[in-house]
Amino acid sequence: MHTLPAIIQGGMGAGVSDWRLANAVSSLGHLGVVSGTALDVILVRRLQVGDPGGHMRRALAAFPAPGIAERIVSRYYVEGGKAPARPFVVLPLHERHTPRDLAELCIAANFVEVFLAREGHPGAVGINFLEKIQVPHLPSIYGAMLAGVDYVIMGAGVPVKIPGVLDRLARHEPAEYPLQVTGAADEDTTLAFDPAAFLTEAERGGPLRRPTFLAIVSSHVLAAALLKKSNGVVNGFVVEGPTAGGHNAPPRGRLQLNERGEPVYGERDVVDLERLRALGLPFWLAGGFGRPGALCEARALGAAGIQVGTAFAFCDESGLRDDLKQALIEEVGRRTARVFTDPVASPASFPFKVVRLEGTLSEAPVYDARARVCDLGYLREAYRQPDGRVGFRCPAEPVSAYVSKGGTVEDTAGRKCICNALMANIGLGQMRGREPEPALVTAGDALTGIGVFLPPGRRRYSASDVIARLTEPTPA
Repeated sequence: MHTLPAIIQGGMGAGVSDWRLANAVSSLGHLGVVSGTALDVILVRRLQVGDPGGHMRRALAAFPAPGIAERIVSRYYVEGGKAPARPFVVLPLHERHTPRDLAELCIAANFVEVFLAREGHPGAVGINFLEKIQVPHLPSIYGAMLAGVDYVIMGAGVPVKIPGVLDRLARHEPAEYPLQVTGAADEDTTLAFDPAAFLTEAERGGPLRRPTFLAIVSSHVLAAALLKKSNGVVNGFVVEGPTAGGHNAPPRGRLQLNERGEPVYGERDVVDLERLRALGLPFWLAGGFGRPGALCEARALGAAGIQVGTAFAFCDESGLRDDLKQALIEEVGRRTARVFTDPVASPASFPFKVVRLEGTLSEAPVYDARARVCDLGYLREAYRQPDGRVGFRCPAEPVSAYVSKGGTVEDTAGRKCICNALMANIGLGQMRGREPEPALVTAGDALTGIGVFLPPGRRRYSASDVIARLTEPTPA
């Protein structure tokens, strides 16, 4: 392992924690992390808008399988960029048996993001995946490892099989991963990936470095279970509380809502740090620790450091659209910024932090006006069809389509198309007729405190400003 980082920059997807942000944080001596969510779509859309700066093509030129790289550039790169009103090319959806072209894209896109994040400095770089988005795992992880990723961080599920996957892919061996399929009993629903099917022996080269694996957990109980059940080495934990942005773990026990309609977290959801320390592995505290003085507090509690997302999400280097950053920074200054933990917004059925912002899907008129479309499908649920095959459905897709696949009308109420909204967040939203997809910003409860990172007289801040405030000496 590298020297344990004091600060892990959160892996905010999709494309908010991009290669620029991770590169900046790693250059400052901490752990920069890229989001591994939907990188295949992000790569081809960056190419279609003309690949500003030529970064995608430069990274693809370093990809060890030049034939794959050349096919991707030939197929998707648009010189000068597509017309703004022209829609992006729609990729096929991920299925249990992923089409070869899509698997190649996953390998190459993850390689590209990590390669660029690692350029120009000796620091460590990590990649963050959601366990819930299972189908692209194997080719995505392999692509990141080909680029030399140092850490793999995974949450939104119980990733007990990932350590073994890392071991096998480091040796370029075939790897398998169990797909969770609703309604399947004894059927074989395993996902399989063989590096030799995509890269020649010469292209694969020698053994890869096995990344350090950190699991994101919400309780000491889950951490202990991961250690007991994992098929390989777990190197540490990121302990994420319910104030963190993005997807939150649901409360333990029966779901109750407060007067605002948010999930209520209680004593059972508080992590027992004494029991966590007894596991003997390093851990980082996340959710509410993105503020001056929090690093010292975390270390006093026995943590190796902290993971910080929201503070970095609105800095200059993040992939979030500048207009969204500035709008939220101004709302913070006016003390009108609001974050809502929505229990139903995400198709993944996890509570999801939504920032209230005019013109986004957080507003009822915008949500009601959007036609229900599911053409990215990362948060779809795998289910067993009557004929025994594996199908996929999403409660944010057209209601009639979801119901025809065995879903209920009740489960579609309030579901938002997070996949398309997250693409809109980074300026790569699909065009729907004359209108672009609306955004949906997510942030932790710490959003209201990001003003502390603004230099005097400034209305924007950098990753170095965040690091400087987080690491400044704290009075005894």
